[in-house]
Amino acid sequence: MENFAEYILNEEDLASKIEIAYYLSKKTKIFFDKSVIFKLEIARLFLNYAKINVDKNLVLTACLLCNCKKAKQAQDINKIHEYAKNGAEYLSTLGFGKKFCKICEEVNRYSKSNPREKESDIIELVDQFGGMLLDRPERIGFKPDEALVLLEHRNLKDEYNRYLNTFIDFVNFIETIKVNEMVGMTALRRLTKIYNETEELTKYIKKVVYEFEPTVDKLIDKQEERIANKIFSSEENPNRSLFSEETTKKIMSHLNNSTITETDEVEESIS
Repeated sequence: MENFAEYILNEEDLASKIEIAYYLSKKTKIFFDKSVIFKLEIARLFLNYAKINVDKNLVLTACLLCNCKKAKQAQDINKIHEYAKNGAEYLSTLGFGKKFCKICEEVNRYSKSNPREKESDIIELVDQFGGMLLDRPERIGFKPDEALVLLEHRNLKDEYNRYLNTFIDFVNFIETIKVNEMVGMTALRRLTKIYNETEELTKYIKKVVYEFEPTVDKLIDKQEERIANKIFSSEENPNRSLFSEETTKKIMSHLNNSTITETDEVEESIS
């Protein structure tokens, strides 16, 4: 019989995977609230955008569970520093392997685990950026551009994250996706709005999975198609020279000074 780790990792449908994690949280009282789903959706969008060579299923499962021992209102600084490590130790009791637990432990830098897994860099970015977009008792959520500045120049100022620049590009791209052109509402703003307006966890999950995701994915496909058409379309300037004038001069100068005399050889060298 498969253990819990095998069960959830073998389930590749994200909605079903979320349901499994939800029922685990009800049974074991691990941390699992709307913020987990909010960050998970940012991770899903990032992985779809960046096409990074990682196991997507593994990363998304780690996003669901890496904060499992996080306290809802932690006042003790030691608990803040230790929850990721404690969570990794707990996940190992559920049958998760050493690498998966290490990825979850490295959602933050407090355990000083090194070298870091590449999957850890993804969930670190998602966890920190996503958290900054949400309201907290002591502050309102930051705008995406503000969160990026804080992420790069404060949170990760003295740390190396291999996907930081890619993540910045992703956020800049996703901010061009408008889910409501009339009011200029971007995808991230819409995701945050759903979060703020939906109190019940299960209703929030349904809105994200069955309403937000299909809508945004279609808009992203259209935007990517527009960008591709703009790059590769010949209609923009059908009479544009294949080579720049400077390049043409260099090629002609080379040919004039060349000892090659056979036409076929000249054509071969250009091709």
